[in-house]
Amino acid sequence: MKISIVGVGAMGSIYAGLFASAGNEVIGVFRNSDQASHVNKCGLRVEGASGDRIATIRATTEAPQEEMDLIVLAVKATAVAEAATAARPMVGPKTVVLALQNGVGSADLVAEALGDDRLAVGIAGGFGASMRGPGHAHHNGMEVIRIGSYSTLPWSTVERIAEAWRAAGFRCEATADILAMQWEKLICNVAYSAPCALTGMSVGQVLDDPDAGPISRAAAVEAWTIARALGVNIAVEDPIAHVRNFASRMPKSRPSLLQDVEAGRRSEIDFINGAIPREARKLGQVTPVNDLLVGLIRARERTYQSAAG
Repeated sequence: MKISIVGVGAMGSIYAGLFASAGNEVIGVFRNSDQASHVNKCGLRVEGASGDRIATIRATTEAPQEEMDLIVLAVKATAVAEAATAARPMVGPKTVVLALQNGVGSADLVAEALGDDRLAVGIAGGFGASMRGPGHAHHNGMEVIRIGSYSTLPWSTVERIAEAWRAAGFRCEATADILAMQWEKLICNVAYSAPCALTGMSVGQVLDDPDAGPISRAAAVEAWTIARALGVNIAVEDPIAHVRNFASRMPKSRPSLLQDVEAGRRSEIDFINGAIPREARKLGQVTPVNDLLVGLIRARERTYQSAAG
């Protein structure tokens, strides 16, 4: 397959490296020209749970005027609208676009930019990815990638794309209800993303902390309550057990929201904890815990934005 990875950061590097190693033609669209030059010269190194490899990909900072079989949008949710627009030169009649972002809401922006009939939505879990240097990604695990149709993409196409991921060494599942999968993950995300970012704690530390722990669990219960009120077909019966189980599997994990706040970057708060009050308003309901967490994160972001001038 001819595949473009738009946003070759930590997760995007894993996708690009394994797809290339499996014999696909991979084009990586980078934001940083120095990173792209390094990868073109030295290759893309991916190490960790999948092994240790140096893959050859074509690295660029602009989408080429070439039709792709698959475009994977691996940018953060805050950048997905811009990335989708920039990817238009690579979209042809048979191109499938896969949006792989945290939280809920970013796929709607991709659909607006590129249409919903070609759009698949994915969820990546349990990778623990980070960058160790230019063109050098590491990941602690690779639990599963789940893929489903955003709207009218045929099931046969979803399964074909999932098989391409499996052939590249990923555990990948095609699902008929990707929205339910998104919300099941979102319940865990809201429990730990903002609390970790505000305290500097890992997931396991928040779980066990006598003050942060109850706040974390209350945020999860709100998310679970809203999902059920929306009629999302989640399989979670006990949200507290759900988030405890999540944290017990990766207690040392530091959510991307925490990493963004520490680095002074704009976070994905509006698509994670912020998704809960946004969806609650549609129902005439309130979610005070998540509202508070979102407000505190936004206030913290303003402090470093002001400091940056």
